[in-house]
Amino acid sequence: MLAENLALLRNIRGMTQEEVAEVIGISRQSYSKWEQGETIPDIEKCDRLAKFYGVSIDALVHQDEEVGKARVAPAPMGKHLWGTVAMGAKGQIVIPKAARDTFRLSEGDRLVVLGDEEQGIALIKAETFEERMQTALRAGQRSNE
Repeated sequence: MLAENLALLRNIRGMTQEEVAEVIGISRQSYSKWEQGETIPDIEKCDRLAKFYGVSIDALVHQDEEVGKARVAPAPMGKHLWGTVAMGAKGQIVIPKAARDTFRLSEGDRLVVLGDEEQGIALIKAETFEERMQTALRAGQRSNE
């Protein structure tokens, strides 16, 4: 998992092994061995790598998520990938338990469904959305005065 995650994260950044190795303070050969799974970095180097890539050490070392048949790189801190869900005949989906727990969602909560034709669909708690809209409206009113 670590080797694949290192390669994915480096490629997402569009960097060479040599460039990442320089940032971490190691040789390109050492980094190459990590990506090949021949050796593993010590905890200090894992910490540097995780900070550089903006992920947790746990995600860097353990995450092995896939969407369909595509391997997915560890998500940045504060971002999540909970896998895929199937849509029912009437458009219903089941939000994964880990997502419900993280966002403190429970039965009866209202969600606003937002959409961007290029980016996709997003859900936000209705109360949070309404608060943000009220804040934006008040800010707009103050700027008009």
